[in-house]
Amino acid sequence: MLRNGMDVGRRGNARTLGGLALLVALILVPAAASAAPGGTGKQLRSALDEVMSVPDGPPGISLLIQRRGEKQFLRRGVANIETGTRPQRGQHYRIASMSKALSGAIVLKLVSRDKLELDDTIGELLPGVLPLVDDVTLGQVLQHTGSVPDFIKDPAFLAELELDPTQYMTPLELVGFVAGTEPEFDPGERYEYSDTDNLVVGLMAEAATGMPYDELLERHVYSKLGLGDTTLPDTIAMPDPYMRGYHVSAHAPPEDVSGALNPALAWASGGIVSTAVEVNRFFRAYVAGDLFKKRERRAQRQLVIGSSSPPGPGRNRAGLGLFRYKTHCGTVFGHTGSYPGYRVFAASTANGRRSVVFTANAQIVPGSGSQEVSDLIRHAQVDAVCHALR
Repeated sequence: MLRNGMDVGRRGNARTLGGLALLVALILVPAAASAAPGGTGKQLRSALDEVMSVPDGPPGISLLIQRRGEKQFLRRGVANIETGTRPQRGQHYRIASMSKALSGAIVLKLVSRDKLELDDTIGELLPGVLPLVDDVTLGQVLQHTGSVPDFIKDPAFLAELELDPTQYMTPLELVGFVAGTEPEFDPGERYEYSDTDNLVVGLMAEAATGMPYDELLERHVYSKLGLGDTTLPDTIAMPDPYMRGYHVSAHAPPEDVSGALNPALAWASGGIVSTAVEVNRFFRAYVAGDLFKKRERRAQRQLVIGSSSPPGPGRNRAGLGLFRYKTHCGTVFGHTGSYPGYRVFAASTANGRRSVVFTANAQIVPGSGSQEVSDLIRHAQVDAVCHALR
C-alpha cells in the first residue's frame, strides 16, 4: 500500500468505533419500505442532488452504470474535503461487506472443482474452532442461516476494539471471541446476518486448499478478471488515489475516518479495497456465473427471506454470497456494505449485461446518522437500478 489513511485521535477513535459498536447493532436492522422513483436520467440526477442537499449528507457520491458496453459515470460533491478533489471512477475505497461476494466467488469456484462441498461442515474442516456450531454447513454460513454468533457484537471484542481499532488480529482470533457463545437457533431455521459467517467461509476455503485466503483471491478472482487495483490489506494504509471516508453529523464538521479501523478486523467479511471500475467488473462476472459452472450458479440463486445490511433497493432476498433486489422496474443481484466512512452498493442483471456501482463516502445507514439521508440514498439506488434497466 502506498499511503496511510488519516488516523483520527483517540477521542475520534472512540466515537467512530463506538460507532462500530452501533454499526453492529444496525447491521441486522430490517429493510424499510422504499418509494418507487422512476428511471430516467433526469430523475436519477435529481435523486442524487437530493441526497447531497441535506446538511448531514455524505461529502461525495459516485455512481457507475453500465448497459452492455456503454458506461456512464455520475458524481456529486467531493472525494476529499481538504483538496476539493471530485470522485473518480478509478479511486480506491473500502468496499465493506461487498467483500462477502468475493468469498462467495471463491467458494463456488472451489465447489465447481470438487475441492469443497456446500454440505461440508465447520466441524469437518475447522475442528475445535467453533465447537458449538460444528454441524453448520458451508452453504449455511455463506447464506447467513447457520446461527453462527456474530463476533462484532461480543463485549470482549468491542472492549479490545476500543483500546486500539487500528490493531491487527488474525481471523482465528476474531472467531475465537464467539467460540463459547451458544447459537440462538438451529442451523437452517432462519436467516440472520453475521460477520463471523464469512470469516468461517474464508477459513474453510483455506483449510480445504492449504492456501492463504489472499492467494485464493488472486488465483480465482483477481487474475481471472484483471483486478489489479483490488487488495485485502492488513493495515489502515490506503493506495493512492483514494476516496476518503467521513463521519458526518449535524453538529460537527465531517471527520476523516478512512484510517480509523484496521480492515483486517473484517478480513473476508469486509476488508477489501477496490475501485468502482473493478467492483463493476467483478459483480457482472459473479452474478452471471462466469467464474464457476451452471450447477453452482443455480445454488447461488437459491433464495431465502433475508435483507442485506444495510438494506439494498426494493425487496431483498438472500442467496449465496449475494442478494436479489427486486424493484418496480426490474431485478438485479448484488450486495451492499457499510464501513466507517462508506456506504456502498453494487449489482448486476442476471446475465451480467447491466450493472450499478454506488458509493457514498459516509457511513449513513438505518440506525446511524440521518434516517432521512439513509432513505434518500436507498431511493437513489432504486433510481440507479431503474436507469440501468430502462
